[in-house]
Amino acid sequence: MSSSSSGSSSGSSSGLLVLAGTPIGDVRDAPPRLAAVLESADLVAAEDTRRLSRLVAGLGIQVGGRIVSYHEHNESKRTPELVEALVGGATVVVVTDAGMPSVSDPGYRLVAAAVDAGVRVSVVPGPSAVLTALAVSGLPVDRFCFEGFLPRKAGDRARTLAALAAEPRTMVFFEAPHRLAVALAAMAEAFGADRPAAVCRELTKTYEEVVRAALGGLVSWAESGEVRGEITVVVAGAPPSVASVEELVPQVQRLLDEGRRLKEAAAEVAAASGVSKRELYDAVLVARRP
Repeated sequence: MSSSSSGSSSGSSSGLLVLAGTPIGDVRDAPPRLAAVLESADLVAAEDTRRLSRLVAGLGIQVGGRIVSYHEHNESKRTPELVEALVGGATVVVVTDAGMPSVSDPGYRLVAAAVDAGVRVSVVPGPSAVLTALAVSGLPVDRFCFEGFLPRKAGDRARTLAALAAEPRTMVFFEAPHRLAVALAAMAEAFGADRPAAVCRELTKTYEEVVRAALGGLVSWAESGEVRGEITVVVAGAPPSVASVEELVPQVQRLLDEGRRLKEAAAEVAAASGVSKRELYDAVLVARRP
């Protein structure tokens, strides 16, 4: 079985692809190495060249190499020319509007193509809207999953959320402000209006806001006024399902068939499932009546 590493190249190329994290709001959160890689790059591929101009102005630097646009509408077309530059030995830095390239932003295609070409890929870590929202949400952070943007079409959105209804991990979504109320309503429909959640808006910016409530309450909040800015939604995972007492009777019966005493079998199954030992004991007696 073969293996590869982002720290070294298996090919002959001396080029380097750098995914550079950018601030999600406050330019002061820029990682220290960001300025250095932008100044020294042979080529900078930016999701929005105007935002890049504002970023470098805030950093007080100048981009040393050529700047090209690299966004969802030209990603497929531009990737081959960027790989060609990398194979030729260039250092190419990818930046998106905010956060880490390739995470719901352009970059994945280029990384995959660069790896295939034997080009070294590196990262300048930076702020993450996903982790920032998760940290301030007040919801469990021990296990989580990132679901990105929900589908825009109602049917596709409903199917996606239905598939996540039993997901036990905390879920993180991105959403556009003008679709937030619709998305929250769809979540309330799929997960239940009482599922805890948090809407995190304009994180690290002047008008940062975190609204924590059940999904039903968040729907009312979103519908009550215009919501603006960058939005990250954090939703609690599904609570553990608890079987009904009647559903657990066959488990007790199997233990009885193995020679266990009723009291002992009912106690064991009740402890494992979280139901009342007395209720389960009585349910078994009822089920055994002729």
